[in-house]
Amino acid sequence: MTLLALGINYNTAPVSIRERLSFSAEILESSLQDLWRLKEISEAAILSTCNRTEFYCTSTTANKQILIDWVAQSRNINTTDFAPYLYSHTDRSVCRHMFRVACGLDSMILGEPQILGQMKTAYQAAYDAGTLGKRLGKLFQHTFTAAKKVRTDTAIGSSPVSVAFAAVQLAQQIFDKLSEQTALLIGAGETIELTARHLSQQGIGRIIIANRTYAKAHALAAQFNGYAIALSEIPTHLAEADIVISSTASQLPILGKGRVESALKKRKHKPMFMVDLAVPRDIETEVEQLRDVYLYTVDDLQNTINQNMDSRRQAAEQAEEIIDTQVDYFLAWLRAQGAQSTIRDYRSQAEQSRDEALQKALALLKSGISPEEALNRLAYSLTNKLIHTPSTQIREAAENERHDLIAAAREIFKLSKPQ
Repeated sequence: MTLLALGINYNTAPVSIRERLSFSAEILESSLQDLWRLKEISEAAILSTCNRTEFYCTSTTANKQILIDWVAQSRNINTTDFAPYLYSHTDRSVCRHMFRVACGLDSMILGEPQILGQMKTAYQAAYDAGTLGKRLGKLFQHTFTAAKKVRTDTAIGSSPVSVAFAAVQLAQQIFDKLSEQTALLIGAGETIELTARHLSQQGIGRIIIANRTYAKAHALAAQFNGYAIALSEIPTHLAEADIVISSTASQLPILGKGRVESALKKRKHKPMFMVDLAVPRDIETEVEQLRDVYLYTVDDLQNTINQNMDSRRQAAEQAEEIIDTQVDYFLAWLRAQGAQSTIRDYRSQAEQSRDEALQKALALLKSGISPEEALNRLAYSLTNKLIHTPSTQIREAAENERHDLIAAAREIFKLSKPQ
């Protein structure tokens, strides 16, 4: 049985191809079962995110064309349209690849943590669809163990590498409890959405989203139980904000020193934490002169991010070493599974010999022979039965100069070295 993986990701394929090979949650179960029904496939799982689609299988063959043909048929796409963007792995390489993906070492943002949750979702989907077996199921569990060990033993995820996350982490350092704070987010683009998501995950007390287009502000605020306002309403609500993070495309500043100063008076000079992620700036530079304002720009955060990326790269080197060890552990388990049927058959053969010898011994007792004689014959008979086949095979190995088999026999039976 071969472990087989096939996939595309942000590195190998443009979004126009990735979106055609994506599997939504609505079709995932039926797709898994359809893949699993291929006669060459015994186990299957599918990981599908905005940045990658990957198929993990155990197969009777290492021929990836089986998977390629199935993907083409399943997604109604010509093979020539996507095959040049594919990568594939088998056996050891599959293990290493899955471990690296789960640890964020293969992600667009090095060490990002979301992919581990997506891997767990892929595992659960395959489990629910009934397409996981012992080998692939164990590989997923080992993948999660490896990812946890990397997160625990390295600093791969401890340093922020996006301006949104860096801004939120900085806010956490300034405020003891985000649950007691109100955040005013100015803008409704991707950066502000990501900021809102991070704040929400960290338990922010309240979110206000201001945008030039009120409908966009309302749509974004609704995702995080927030409150939407137009830009023109900022003066009314600015004093409520403990945290202000702005990222718009405005060519002129949105917040000036005077407006912020008025808000501070209403707050009785309770400090405000402000982050200007916009270029050109949304917040006038003079605002940083105010005593009760902590103002940071995107450049301030970028320096932190660059340092943290260096830290993550160093942690990634440690992670690769951990992954190598974990791959060896899993492959040792996998090799042991290959011996299970041999052990089971050998045990069954020994038990059959035992039962036959025992029945003969019982028959001798019934015929009136002494128990001592019956036991002696039982021991003699059972010993002969157990050693006959191995002895014959060892003798034939010697005749054929199969010294490797003789050495293996001495190791298996733990025989002392010949004098």
